[in-house]
Amino acid sequence: MEPILAGWEAFASVQLPAASHMKSLALRDHARQILEAVAKDLSTSQSREAQTAKSLGQAPLLIGAPETAAQTHALLRAQSGFDINQLAAEYRALRASVLRLWGDDSQPESTHLNDIIRFNEAIDQALAESVAFFSAEVDQARNLFLGMLGHDLRNPLQTIQMTASYLTALNAGDKVSEAAGRLINSGRHMHALLDDLLDFNRTKLGLGINITPRDVDLSQLVASELDQLRAANPGRRIDLEVHGDTFGSWDSLRLQQLLGNLVRNAIKYGAPSAPVYVGLNGDAAGVVLEVRNSGPVIEPSDLDQIFNPLKRGPDKENKYDADRSLGLGLYIAREIAKGHGGSIEARSDVTETVFAVRLPRNH
Repeated sequence: MEPILAGWEAFASVQLPAASHMKSLALRDHARQILEAVAKDLSTSQSREAQTAKSLGQAPLLIGAPETAAQTHALLRAQSGFDINQLAAEYRALRASVLRLWGDDSQPESTHLNDIIRFNEAIDQALAESVAFFSAEVDQARNLFLGMLGHDLRNPLQTIQMTASYLTALNAGDKVSEAAGRLINSGRHMHALLDDLLDFNRTKLGLGINITPRDVDLSQLVASELDQLRAANPGRRIDLEVHGDTFGSWDSLRLQQLLGNLVRNAIKYGAPSAPVYVGLNGDAAGVVLEVRNSGPVIEPSDLDQIFNPLKRGPDKENKYDADRSLGLGLYIAREIAKGHGGSIEARSDVTETVFAVRLPRNH
């Protein structure tokens, strides 16, 4: 055990900068427990199916069992600043160290082939457990950071918007008013991006989208939101058509966010000379909200992934695009629809692209 642990510690100590201030105990971490788990595995009989699963890192874990040594090791390494390549390198070095010592200690005619195979499978399983937990820890830390960043950015953004509104009210000339108007529109766009970012982080943290339903007339809500969208996009025509009963119990702020995301998406990717059509159709079960635009056809392969987070249209990949988005608008729209017990679907052909949201009336 000790020569293996010494080799582990020596390798871990050169994983900089994370290991620069770590002492022996922290460098060795759970190496002893990982090796003991490997030794226990080697002494346990297993079927051919179990052997295959383990070689793929898919060995079953007992329900309710505590974290394995490999899983705990991954969490501590992530918290210490190791990256995932350094974590994997530790296992690679451990494997090489054990096999070298094993070869030095064995007689030339005795290869222990089956034991060596079992050892490699156990290391692969430990590595798979570590990588899964490491990735989850990094994702959690990143999402928490982005969530806090989004919240912290709201206050200075609000100050900018209030100052721009004040400048507009001063009537200090056309140039000042135009500049203040641009600030207000840019601030509104930034606010929408922050809302999407914060909602995305809520879903990734397992908190879901907050839905607070109240009685609302969806036709009035949509008309009011479209007025703001027209003001922010003076060069674009946005038409509204309403049929049937549009009263129900929904979260008005969330549906404004959903509509804004869909209409901004239609404006961005639709034909600039063609209007964007918004339709509301109420029936006994609920209301269908549709946003339609003319423009390039969305390929079926793209349509299947269009609601995935961080997915952006192929013609908007230019990193210098002034209207660059986070690629979260359609994902957030889907989550809001789901939060209301509804659904959203997209279809596209040479005539138009349509996003249809069904909202049940009594969710």
